[in-house]
Amino acid sequence: MNKLKREDEVIVVAGKDKGKRGTITQLVGDDRVIVAGVNMVKRHTKPNPNLGQPGGIVEREASLHISNVAIFNSETNKADRVGIEILEDGAKKRVFKSNGQDID
Repeated sequence: MNKLKREDEVIVVAGKDKGKRGTITQLVGDDRVIVAGVNMVKRHTKPNPNLGQPGGIVEREASLHISNVAIFNSETNKADRVGIEILEDGAKKRVFKSNGQDID
């Protein structure tokens, strides 16, 4: 079970965008995430007339390593760690480590 999922609100804890908050828009492989509005990079793209794409400089989000983001706990307004709790019926659920509250 992954500790972070799409649509989770996270905060960046390391790197040039430290302290910024955003939601996870995409998981890239096992260890990278794309966060909306964070880690913006400029890409120089060629025009593609077949797709109707103009050329130029396009700004978009680049991926971050999963260790550089932490889930945001709205109760404490801080970054938090994720724990996995196993229920009696064998199902798993994600909880905040600091206060044991359910994430989902």
